[in-house]
Amino acid sequence: MSEIRKVQRTPGGTFFVCIPKSWAEEHGLHRGCTVSINETSDGKLLIDPKYDVEPSLRTVTLKIGSYLSREIVGNYLLGFDIIRVKAKKRIGVEMRDIVKKTVSRLIGLEIVEEDYSGIVLQCLLDPSGFLPEKILRRGYAIAAGMHRDVVNALVDGDVRLAKSVIARDEEVNRLYFLLVRILRTIIQNPSLSEKLGVRPIECLDYRLAASLVEAIGDECVRAVLKTVELKNTKLDEDLKKLFVDFHTACFGAHESALKAFFTGNIEIAEGVRNMRGNVEKIFADIEKVARAQSLDVVPQILAVTSILMQIYEHSVDIADLVMPKKL
Repeated sequence: MSEIRKVQRTPGGTFFVCIPKSWAEEHGLHRGCTVSINETSDGKLLIDPKYDVEPSLRTVTLKIGSYLSREIVGNYLLGFDIIRVKAKKRIGVEMRDIVKKTVSRLIGLEIVEEDYSGIVLQCLLDPSGFLPEKILRRGYAIAAGMHRDVVNALVDGDVRLAKSVIARDEEVNRLYFLLVRILRTIIQNPSLSEKLGVRPIECLDYRLAASLVEAIGDECVRAVLKTVELKNTKLDEDLKKLFVDFHTACFGAHESALKAFFTGNIEIAEGVRNMRGNVEKIFADIEKVARAQSLDVVPQILAVTSILMQIYEHSVDIADLVMPKKL
């Protein structure tokens, strides 16, 4: 609903604007009712007719089906507070395991009721207590640690360390899902946007940045799987040095990209793109040295190199999201 109305003024000097009759009736307002008026950071006024009413829990009911796990995740991301899973007769053991495994992937979602034919899930998180920046920083910290250990595992031939990287990817995914849920809630709730200091338009950039951080975690998993295939093969010293240099360049790229994203520093963001020449040179050097290695390990070494290069590309994409904080 969008209407244009004139600002009026009483003889006493008070400015006022009449609210639409249809809107007032829809929300049960009448003469003498109290509403809440809040000013947003960009100068808009928000009128809340139910500011003193406890918000109702959003509820959805899902039927047992082939895509139940996907539906649970989807409704969690959409911000539903209660997700009911119902079956016509009974919920089998296999389907219960699917529900429980899905719940374990989603922060704050818990099974609060369970019987013969139904399971009730409830998200117990208060979105006002989760700053998007804090969630993104936490997810990035884990992904950055994964990246660091990918190269350590490769250089040292440490299969155990490589496998630990895979385990950490699940936490990055959990934080990504949580952030998407919070961002969607902010978009639908202007008062929450003001409370958290995140404008709805900024939510898109946060979503894209979080997606790229999550992708860096996924690339790390792909890289360690190739590392495991090397089966403790020791690389020669020249190749080790090149991989350390390559890691340092790619790691510095996404570290700078996230710093630029949080601060709105265009200069740092441009620096990430300007690293390309050095990154591509090291990439070419690794390819040259790798081809002189045993044919049994060349495919894995080249695959890891390409994956690390993709991490750099994700860093450039994050840097491209950077906008100055003050226009």
